[in-house]
Amino acid sequence: MRTEFTAQQLLDPDTATSAKAIRKCVHCGFCTATCPTYVLLGDERDSPRGRIYLMKEMLEQKQQPTEEVVRHIDRCLSCLSCTTTCPSGVDYMHLVDHSRAYIERNYRRPRFDRLLRWTLATILPHRNRFRWALRLGHLAAPLAGLMRRVETLRPVTAMLDLAGKNTAATAAAIDSPTEVQRRGRVLLMQGCAESVMRPEIRAATVRLLNRLGHDVVFAEAEGCCGALVHHMGREEESQAFVRRNVDLWTRTLDRAAAEGAPIDAIVITTSGCGTLIKDYGFVLREDAEYSESAARVSALAKDISEFLVEADIRNVRGSHAMSVAMSVAYHPACSLQHGQKITAAPKKLLEAAGFQVRLPADAHLCCGSAGSYNILQPQIAAALGDRKVASLEVLQPQVIATGNVGCMVQLAARSQVAVVHTVELLDWATGGPAPKGIHQRAGDP
Repeated sequence: MRTEFTAQQLLDPDTATSAKAIRKCVHCGFCTATCPTYVLLGDERDSPRGRIYLMKEMLEQKQQPTEEVVRHIDRCLSCLSCTTTCPSGVDYMHLVDHSRAYIERNYRRPRFDRLLRWTLATILPHRNRFRWALRLGHLAAPLAGLMRRVETLRPVTAMLDLAGKNTAATAAAIDSPTEVQRRGRVLLMQGCAESVMRPEIRAATVRLLNRLGHDVVFAEAEGCCGALVHHMGREEESQAFVRRNVDLWTRTLDRAAAEGAPIDAIVITTSGCGTLIKDYGFVLREDAEYSESAARVSALAKDISEFLVEADIRNVRGSHAMSVAMSVAYHPACSLQHGQKITAAPKKLLEAAGFQVRLPADAHLCCGSAGSYNILQPQIAAALGDRKVASLEVLQPQVIATGNVGCMVQLAARSQVAVVHTVELLDWATGGPAPKGIHQRAGDP
């Protein structure tokens, strides 16, 4: 696609990255077939190709963002399915990130929209605030039915619906590591939303890593990775989270090395976080103080399935999975399969642990969670969620597994089948406790 950015505009590194991405687009339209919003809505402006046109005009002409342009860019899930499909290698991720930051700086949203986004940015990335918000939301959930009649309150009802089905959980117990040959040491990211809503994921991860011979350490005072506000275009807030974590993780890495027990990887169990953390080096590439340490963090970041794929699960698995011959419908999170290009590892691990794994026909399409998307775009998210659950349940699974807490919440709100994290099944198969809901729903004795 031809561009006409000026030499002065291209001095800005974000604009230069966007211009390069736009120029690579050859209008082929392959992306439209795998874009969830285009498949659902059938509007060219809600396809990657259509959005690239809109973003090009906005950025190139330094236009004041219009309501129409903002609406169609807001509808993008950032699922990155288009990047998997694109034969030309268009860097859509950084283009849409840049466009959202541009919109945030240059567009004044309606008052209710501003309030909603401020509320999400103020609460979700902070564990204690989020915990209290969930508890309050759970109490107010019965009011969702009345609010649903008011069009402008749909984002609020979406929050209440989720809160009604997901209360803040108490920390899950982590038993002492078994005596096995030590193979290494990892830093496990604690995160924000996952640690509040599903602390059992972290507990299962620690048990499994210990069982496989890996010591686990945590960085004190670690916070949100920055992804939640990053996808809302709140660039300064996101980069503040990034720098804080880079500082904390760098100190932890250096201290471990000084103790003679270096850290082999930064392990992440929320794939939405992992996609951004692996991009920290790019995010801070122009920051002379942080660029090197951010790149170091990105290089060490690994999804739990990516880290474990070389481990021989069969040598340590227990009898749990084999005793029930459990059928698992695996939902590949977009941030894992498209954002990080990790596709085979989770399925390979589950099969090695003894599970029967099946993928839905629309495995490449998003479930509609996408961070805070299911709150900001509740109608589209609900339609995508219903569609995804239908494609998973037609497989008649005993349990649904995925690698991202947002997907878990989105699917669990719509399915009667237990929805668990991949690592919970791996922990169970190697001697850990049954994941929540397995006894009642999967028929385990």
